[in-house]
Amino acid sequence: MRRRLTLLAAVAGVAGVVTTLVLPALNHTLSELTLPLRHDDIIRQQAAEKHLDPALLAGVIYAESKFRDVTSPAGAMGLMQITPATARYIAHLSGGTKFELGDLSTPQVNISYGAYYLHYLMGRYGGNVVLALAAYNGGEGNVDRWVGQASAQERSLRVRDIPFPETKAYVMRVIDARGKYAREYRRELGL
Repeated sequence: MRRRLTLLAAVAGVAGVVTTLVLPALNHTLSELTLPLRHDDIIRQQAAEKHLDPALLAGVIYAESKFRDVTSPAGAMGLMQITPATARYIAHLSGGTKFELGDLSTPQVNISYGAYYLHYLMGRYGGNVVLALAAYNGGEGNVDRWVGQASAQERSLRVRDIPFPETKAYVMRVIDARGKYAREYRRELGL
């Protein structure tokens, strides 16, 4: 009887350690695999500087590159997948004079440029996240045309109205990721 009680106490102790120490670490590791977060210091800094939601910024990076520094077949570069033409446009808008294309591989520069462009789009579309994200992915000209068509029908452009399947899926992916980043990385993103 005493042996069974000792064994039960030992099992309970191990279970307590597993529950207290191992499971939270395992949950964090699983989150990192399915919902990675890198450069949270840069994300917090750029979000504060550009008056953006850090979870939204993280959601855009997730949708664009899953936090991997890659170059797409279309030439979009870095974490926020900025094309050289868009980077030159951002440099022009921001008054940047020392832009170097190779700098887009640097997380600080890439996130700064992407955050600047997202901030610009949010302002251009009156703070409408859906329109700003659609423009980030599908281009300002397309979004302007879609908004015009919706206005002609006396309605607002909604996610389900976006005619490009890729852009519609992108907007939904970012919005979904934004919510997950806000829940899973509240402390890291300074929320």
